Amino acid sequence: MFAPHTYIERRKKLKEKVGTGIILLLGNEESSINFKDNWYHYRQDSSFLYYFGITHPGLTGIINCDSGEEIIFGDELTIDHIVWSGSQPTIAQLASKCGVNKTLPTSKIASSLKGLVHYLPPYRTKNQWKLSEWLGSPMNFISKGASIELIKAIVSMRSYKTAEELTEIEKAVNITADMHLGAMRYAKKGMLEAEIVGKIQQIAISGGGNLSFPVILSKDGQILHNHYHGNVLQEGDMILCDTGAETTMGYAGDMTRTFPVGHEFTQRQKELYQIVLDTHEAAIAALTPGIQYKDVHLLAGKTLVNGLIEVGLMKGNAEEAVSAGAHTMFFQCGLGHMMGLDVHDMEDLGEQYVGYNDSLNKSTIFGLKSLRLGKKLEKDFVITVEPGIYIIPELIDMWKAENKHAEFINYDLLETYKDFGGIRIEEDFVITESGSRLLGKPVAKTINDVEQVRAESLGLMHE
Repeated sequence: MFAPHTYIERRKKLKEKVGTGIILLLGNEESSINFKDNWYHYRQDSSFLYYFGITHPGLTGIINCDSGEEIIFGDELTIDHIVWSGSQPTIAQLASKCGVNKTLPTSKIASSLKGLVHYLPPYRTKNQWKLSEWLGSPMNFISKGASIELIKAIVSMRSYKTAEELTEIEKAVNITADMHLGAMRYAKKGMLEAEIVGKIQQIAISGGGNLSFPVILSKDGQILHNHYHGNVLQEGDMILCDTGAETTMGYAGDMTRTFPVGHEFTQRQKELYQIVLDTHEAAIAALTPGIQYKDVHLLAGKTLVNGLIEVGLMKGNAEEAVSAGAHTMFFQCGLGHMMGLDVHDMEDLGEQYVGYNDSLNKSTIFGLKSLRLGKKLEKDFVITVEPGIYIIPELIDMWKAENKHAEFINYDLLETYKDFGGIRIEEDFVITESGSRLLGKPVAKTINDVEQVRAESLGLMHE
């Protein structure tokens, strides 16, 4: 946890922003895997963490904007709990660490919710059920009744990372860098993808935290969120590895690297990898306060198309191709997202409020609808930059049958790439007064540097 003053000031500011009524912030409960006492790894709600900092399950916080009163509700452990989990701090001891002086048992929550109550949209059914019981509202109304005022107030605070938050985020990113370098050094032909995933998770846990999201690692890199790890690695394959660490305080890292199973890329892989790298660098160069991230995304699309024109996979004018959406044959996802306490920061609050605003609505068209962040960048935002090329055979077949964007896409050549896979390069940045700063220690990303790591790991001289 940070010092109590950090949480006291955050709650004070939140009260000022919301203005009136009771702010109700629910922590998370333990969640069962396949029977009651076999639990998933516990993760506290991020907004509860932001304002109270306590990772203990089963807590609820109230912040009264009118009276100023702050209460943490929770139940003390019984001897039956202590037998299994050991002695734990009391609720009052936990509350004191974040500057809250009043605690009450959970049974007192409903009677404390009088008048206007602000709450966030629940993403867990158990919390939806609690809200329904405490507020006397039907389950199907609860999500609709979430407070827009509270959502906007929290987004306006959590979007800007303080110096102490950046220190914690960089811890996560540095562990993430170790995870990627470990994967790059460990992989060998004949291995199952799962063996590398095991190595990655080992590094995350030994770093003092855990994974910030399930590992995405596959030789089938064209599947954007591939969590299947049963493929056997062969010479000539590429591995796309997207993974991140989370610190004990809940702050995340998120990086992607793509590397060959052998000690070097094939010529075809090098050509497309360099296009992604050039796109990545062009997007980084454009990061500055005041620029719409949607425009950086579109700039990345144009850079990508220009590279694809050079290798013959696309044709025509890059700007016209991006305007028509032809680039989404190769780049179907968004360029990046906010990052912080959540790897997709505040995504539970709604992308329209986090990545967009009243003057910029999220698109509904293919490609752009997957851009999680579109609004203007501001100093102290933490974001990811992650362009990619993904050769999806099913998409090729569908568009080719429709003759879609045939003026921009060379389908004859693209047919020969159906076994290619995918490439992504991702890093994390904080927006500064005049540009951006890379968070964490760098990990090999140029073709030469990646091949050097692979050659060394395989005991070969890099030529």
